[in-house]
Amino acid sequence: MSLIDYLATSPVAWIIIAGILGLLVGSFLNVVIYRLPIILEREWTEQCAELGDQASPPEAVFTLSRPRSACPHCGHAITALENIPVISYLFLAGKCKACRTPISIRYPIIEALSALMSVIIAWHFGFGWSAVGALLLSWALIALTFIDVDHQLLPDKITLPLIWLGLAFNLSGVYTDLHSSVIGAIAGYLSLWSIYHLFKLVTGKEGMGYGDFKLLAALGAWMGWQALPMIVLLSSFVGALIGITLVLLKQHQREIPIPFGPYLAIAGWIALVWGEVINRAYLHWSGLV
Repeated sequence: MSLIDYLATSPVAWIIIAGILGLLVGSFLNVVIYRLPIILEREWTEQCAELGDQASPPEAVFTLSRPRSACPHCGHAITALENIPVISYLFLAGKCKACRTPISIRYPIIEALSALMSVIIAWHFGFGWSAVGALLLSWALIALTFIDVDHQLLPDKITLPLIWLGLAFNLSGVYTDLHSSVIGAIAGYLSLWSIYHLFKLVTGKEGMGYGDFKLLAALGAWMGWQALPMIVLLSSFVGALIGITLVLLKQHQREIPIPFGPYLAIAGWIALVWGEVINRAYLHWSGLV
């Protein structure tokens, strides 16, 4: 029996494998969340210098894989044993092995979150292409969420491939039919684009960024136009709940804008996993069925 056949017939093994894979990917997501905005900023600086006919100063190589991860305080290179997801953080008591500077607890949280979401996806979809796609979408949404929280940025390098990937999966109707997928991508983008320009026309202010349009377009491409109303309503509810909580706890100043991308990502993931359950519950509660 091959490994694929074994995983297809053993749900427990598949869930365990997905959880371990989620931990490993979560460790990589920490790298993406930290490095991708820096890489983009350097690219933009170089492009601006080229437009101004100015020679940009040479910089050290900085990619997702180079240079090697190191402590930002003392420069201690992180070894493989110090980079085991969650376990290394606990073993090191949350501190750098060399200088004992505290390590942000967000690193193991992202790793654990990636593992938890991967387990839920494996349990919900079972072994197959639908689970593979849902895992890829889930990991991308984690990266987008934390990048947007840190920089109020939803990189095209993630959102645009998500749109095409959603359309590609739905060529075979993995999540919805291709017709609904294409309309979902178009409607997802144009709906927030219209709200953005209407809000700007009325108030003279920008209420959201173009990255939000692309993220909703991606979610529409994955789940079809039928899921868009639920995603928008859920994101608004989650955003209002978290925003009010932060203000009440005085963890966020009222005048500082709160990125909308994380709420779209949370709502999109909920719709991906529990969308049908929520729809049935609403229809039953409203007496429509």
